[in-house]
Amino acid sequence: MVLVHGFLDLAWGWDEVAARLATRFHVIAPDLRGHGDSDWIGAGGYYHFFDYIPDLDEVVVRLGRGRVGMVGHSMGGSVAAYWAGTRPAQVRALVLLEGIGPPEATASVPERTGRWIDAWRLARGAVKTMASVDEAAARLRKHDHVLDAARAQALAARGTRPVLGGVAWKHDPLHLTQGPYPYRVDVAATFFQRVTVPVLYVEGAQSRFRLADDDTARRLAAFPDVGRLVIPDAGHMMQRHQPAAVAAAIESHVLAAPA
Repeated sequence: MVLVHGFLDLAWGWDEVAARLATRFHVIAPDLRGHGDSDWIGAGGYYHFFDYIPDLDEVVVRLGRGRVGMVGHSMGGSVAAYWAGTRPAQVRALVLLEGIGPPEATASVPERTGRWIDAWRLARGAVKTMASVDEAAARLRKHDHVLDAARAQALAARGTRPVLGGVAWKHDPLHLTQGPYPYRVDVAATFFQRVTVPVLYVEGAQSRFRLADDDTARRLAAFPDVGRLVIPDAGHMMQRHQPAAVAAAIESHVLAAPA
């Protein structure tokens, strides 16, 4: 089982889900490049979305044991789905936690490129320092209305690094810039169509990031075999809010897939 975290998250966000799945599966939860404890890209480099695909492929090559169950959350869901469409013979089952891409952008590519250049130039000089891990935990809860205090504290401790004057998030500030290439459903669909295994799409009942129903249906229709599930009492970060329910859904889906 490979668990792929989302944007500005890290592998430890899967902590409780991974522990439950590890009673039955060999579980791998990597930090994507520039997130968690993975290295930041060097001077002149950038985090283009497609860079994550060969990274994930290398994780599977080095640590996988035959065909893998692939699980992705949010941005990590898009990474997982693109990888599954690239390497369909290596996937046993695919689970996407609100991971079929963001809303399509309306700005033109030249406009996005201009904003990208300007933001890229400034990003690493604008690292936000927080006074303590407690402040970091409070920020997590401010942006995640379902997250409890104990989980927030644990995630803040794992997700920050000491800096002069306090702590800062571990992720590279370059991730906070918008890249030049907009998300396109027609491109994503070419990957989705190549996924030959059963797909489970999972949503949090209280998520503020759920796509409109017609948009969700349009994207999911590209998969040859897909089902949907809603987790009660969970927001977008459902693996934090209801880890037992998320782990049970993943386990049930993977075990039901053809061996």
